[in-house]
Amino acid sequence: MDMVTLPVVQTLLLAIMFLALFVEIKTGGMGGGIMLGIVAAGVFWGSRYVEGLVDLYQIAIFLVGILCIIVEMLLPTVGLLAGVGVAALLYSLLLALGGDVDAMTALGAALILAVVIFVLIVKKLPSSRLWHKVVLHDRSTSQRGFVSAETRRELIGREGTVLTELRPAGSVQLGEQVVDVVSEGAFVAKGERVKVIAVNGARVVVRRCAP
Repeated sequence: MDMVTLPVVQTLLLAIMFLALFVEIKTGGMGGGIMLGIVAAGVFWGSRYVEGLVDLYQIAIFLVGILCIIVEMLLPTVGLLAGVGVAALLYSLLLALGGDVDAMTALGAALILAVVIFVLIVKKLPSSRLWHKVVLHDRSTSQRGFVSAETRRELIGREGTVLTELRPAGSVQLGEQVVDVVSEGAFVAKGERVKVIAVNGARVVVRRCAP
């Protein structure tokens, strides 16, 4: 058996191809990833073709998958071609490895290895348009106008009367408003006076007023 067709070597070549694909999706064709993938794919398919383990049909499916991903990178589509391309790649590689349980194991091991390496380097790579389609980058931050609950800062310092016993949660009459509050920790009886000392989102904290 040729050294290149050994299972471990084949798995490593697959991992390199997967890693190159991830890098290309992330960077949008910076060159390094695609060259690495071409070399690994050439060695993988070439060695198996020479050994008579694959035919032109499987190689054609692989090339169609690559073409779909390239088109996805160049055109403003919704990501469908990238999905078709990845499916074609996986299908062709599975066929090339024999299409059995061992093939699925080798494919899974290579994919896991590639993902681990990619995660370690992903932050150092520039992002492409396709990557922005795949990964959600928007965040619901307060700077962009998103808040989990209205902050009622104007209540701080106001005094009111306890309507229900605070154990520690309950209701307080603040002027014309009835507000759900939480005491600072101690039990506060109905009718006592309290003062708002903090507001954290919807959580209003009160303290018993000094007699």
